[in-house]
Amino acid sequence: MNSFVDVAAMVRAWGADGGAVYLVGAGPGDPELLTLRAARLLERADVVVYDHLVGDGVLALVGARAERIYVGKERARHSVPQERINAMLVDLARAGRSVVRLKGGDPFVFGRGGEELQALAAAGVPFEVVPGITAACGVSAYAGIPLTHRDCAHSCVVVTGHLKDGSCNLDWQALARPGQTVVIYMGLSGLETICTQLAAHGLGADWPAAVVGNGTLAGQRVVAGTLGTLAARVAEAGLASPCLTIVGEVVRLREELAWFGAGAPVGRRRPAPVL
Repeated sequence: MNSFVDVAAMVRAWGADGGAVYLVGAGPGDPELLTLRAARLLERADVVVYDHLVGDGVLALVGARAERIYVGKERARHSVPQERINAMLVDLARAGRSVVRLKGGDPFVFGRGGEELQALAAAGVPFEVVPGITAACGVSAYAGIPLTHRDCAHSCVVVTGHLKDGSCNLDWQALARPGQTVVIYMGLSGLETICTQLAAHGLGADWPAAVVGNGTLAGQRVVAGTLGTLAARVAEAGLASPCLTIVGEVVRLREELAWFGAGAPVGRRRPAPVL
């Protein structure tokens, strides 16, 4: 059974003083995409420790009695160091509190979830992982860009455009292959370098690419073009983080499949809600 009873039993088995940490994926933005398990945990938590990319719609589901602790991380500006977050989670659980560690997307996809669980495991704190819809899956779907397609994309590669050392030094040769889709997280600041390198390593300047800003939310914006034109178009449009970059022939399908947001044809826009 997926219930609090199960986790309570796990807490007793681990010998903790009633506290536990639930590492929860908040999904790509639209609160309707949250899992049922995540919504239940948010409602019953004692403490919610959340990141910058968790939107107001998701936070509205947090129970009224819960303490909220913001530890948001943005590019080049971390409000709380990762080591302090790790220690905070341990301390809160050891104090007997039910802690939801809430992260945008999925916590195991560029979310540092593994690092935080390592700290919990080393401290003997019980935990549970609740996956979320990844930004790659959710944002691409809302942009009308399938990540795979039998005609043109037989694989999908997900990478980060902002490495731990702050560089954008990726394996360009491996990424610049036809027949695959490349999804790049945190790539906005290095977009010109990304486009130039992928074009130079074999894809060419006319290869389709797009950047999606505020994906799955009411303010979603999609800028599509090619590796040769995308950086300039994104700069002209004034897109700001959070953004996701998608490179591959599947980007062309957006013209046919777009259904959400201002860029979708009227006849294909999101149907009226049925609930």
